[in-house]
Amino acid sequence: MSYKEPPIPPPVVLKKLLEKLGDPGRFLIPCDFLEFDNCLALADLGASINLMPLSIWKKLRLHTLNDTKMVLELADRTISKPTGVAENVFVKV
Repeated sequence: MSYKEPPIPPPVVLKKLLEKLGDPGRFLIPCDFLEFDNCLALADLGASINLMPLSIWKKLRLHTLNDTKMVLELADRTISKPTGVAENVFVKV
């Protein structure tokens, strides 16, 4: 008795680039528990950021910040509009 693997289809070449989807932000996942009539679970994408006052950033004389249109809602429900974003900055602890 021999086993024959299923055929693998050839790759498909797209004529145009697919549209990049935006950041979904927070979203809810419906869940079902017997004790609750209505349950929605908040999805956590595992993202983490650190905020720093602009005055400290300027004193450190690090590279320039990238522009951003990001708006952050903090734990105390205040809204923060960052001046810019710095990525991959190494910090000695």
